[in-house]
Amino acid sequence: MNEKSKIAVLGGGSWATAIAKIALVNSDAINWYMRRQDQIDEFIRMSKNPSYLTGIKFDTDRIHFTSNINHVVDTSDILIFAIPSPFLKQHLKKLRRNLSRKTIITAIKGIVPDENMIVSDYFEAHYDVKPENVMVLAGPCHAEEVALERLSYLTIGCASREKARMIAQRFNTSFVRTSISDDILGIEYSSVMKNIYSIAAGICHGLKYGDNFQAVLISNAIQEISRFCNATNPLHRDINEPAYLGDLLVTAYSNFSRNRLFGTMIGKGYSVKTAQMEMEMIAEGYYATKCIHELNEKYQVEMPIVDAIYDILYNRSSPILEIRRLTEKLK
Repeated sequence: MNEKSKIAVLGGGSWATAIAKIALVNSDAINWYMRRQDQIDEFIRMSKNPSYLTGIKFDTDRIHFTSNINHVVDTSDILIFAIPSPFLKQHLKKLRRNLSRKTIITAIKGIVPDENMIVSDYFEAHYDVKPENVMVLAGPCHAEEVALERLSYLTIGCASREKARMIAQRFNTSFVRTSISDDILGIEYSSVMKNIYSIAAGICHGLKYGDNFQAVLISNAIQEISRFCNATNPLHRDINEPAYLGDLLVTAYSNFSRNRLFGTMIGKGYSVKTAQMEMEMIAEGYYATKCIHELNEKYQVEMPIVDAIYDILYNRSSPILEIRRLTEKLK
């Protein structure tokens, strides 16, 4: 990998679109894989994503679109995956190329269902990608604010600090600041778990709990994240850094947060299925709740918020009763 390595974005949603905007600042051109050819055709015709972040205009002469995942792998050195985690395996089933020599960057803030694996582990285990060739893109960075070029901060996690630094330079722009970390597991688990706590914040908002309680909820949430990360990957980390606490805060409080919106609907009385149908985007926290709950059967970390959200989403427990019980467990 070097400064002229060809970057590809895989995914057609809002986060993929924001990443493409960032990547094009310091690259002459990028490759971009989307599943649907009709979306690509419309994108080229309009010079913007027809479905997401429609305010961003792209110079499509600098983008090589394809709906063939094998072609994008053949023609790229760095693959940035921004596909919702529930659909990742569906896309990869079509893959017939070797990924072992590629640099994989996961911008997926979710866990691969069934395997209950974070995405970096999944690529290492199933596609023979070496740890030093896998990176995680993390931090408080809503796609909508990237689209508006509001100052945002990204953390690039990788076992190789040198490679992380190279990607950080490629992603450093006038509206994005970058930093690096070697705590790839910690920031990836944190990126997954903050979606669960965002759903919790939304449920409490829907139930008309106020800002005072929300502050207590989120301060307990970061402690749960810290305990789980320490159990799964014990090393020295500052849980107050943007990749952990910052990402949790923006996801729990922002009006752009789809997980908070999903939780708010649950708190207002929507069923899980109805809330999912009415949302136009995937709430990763729904899937993350089940995965983290099942993973924790092994680690037995004290996580009353995760347990409460699991019971609400998967055991059809009453949000009113579960949150009332939760208030007695928070400190």
